[in-house]
Amino acid sequence: MAYDQTDANRFGTEAFYASIGRAFVAMCAAIPVLFAIEAIDGWLDNPFDTAAGIVPRRIEGLDGVFFAPLLHHGFEHLYSNSVPLILLGTFVLAAGVRRFLYSTLLIIFVSGLGVWFTGSPNTIVVGASGVIFGYFGLLLMRGIVERTWWNFGVVLLVGLLYGWQLIGLLPTDPRVSWQGHLFGFLGGMIAAIIFRARRSVSGVTY
Repeated sequence: MAYDQTDANRFGTEAFYASIGRAFVAMCAAIPVLFAIEAIDGWLDNPFDTAAGIVPRRIEGLDGVFFAPLLHHGFEHLYSNSVPLILLGTFVLAAGVRRFLYSTLLIIFVSGLGVWFTGSPNTIVVGASGVIFGYFGLLLMRGIVERTWWNFGVVLLVGLLYGWQLIGLLPTDPRVSWQGHLFGFLGGMIAAIIFRARRSVSGVTY
């Protein structure tokens, strides 16, 4: 059955629940792909991190801007990112596939470039945490710019579950790329503004 995206964004409708369900399944399906990449990387003695991670302020590490979110420093690192990636990604994806893709690409770009310009050149940065913080920032800002009860409800839930992680925006642990977190968060806020939903009033879209 086909649903209009407007109905899918309206809390309580059948289309709304179907959209949430599809988004959750899609995000769950993405996680095994990340585990497969990490398993292959470990089997090959971890060449992917060096070859495709972000190496700040070095040209050879610039391609990591787009590849680093697919890589992790071991399974423990990946486990810690999996649940928030599924949960936050579900809410972002439920608002529409096109908005999700555009927003994710912008978050990856802003987060990755932020790390490349401001990180230590003696480090290799990998992981999806920049994307996770980007989704966090996107959902918070979306609640402000779109002003719907559903978005405010999502903001409240996300804030209760992950608000404490805002400490990750500060340089508290030398092993953690706070730059990726900070610029990912900012990228998500920008994405929420650029790719905000259009409203329709009396048949007029604006």
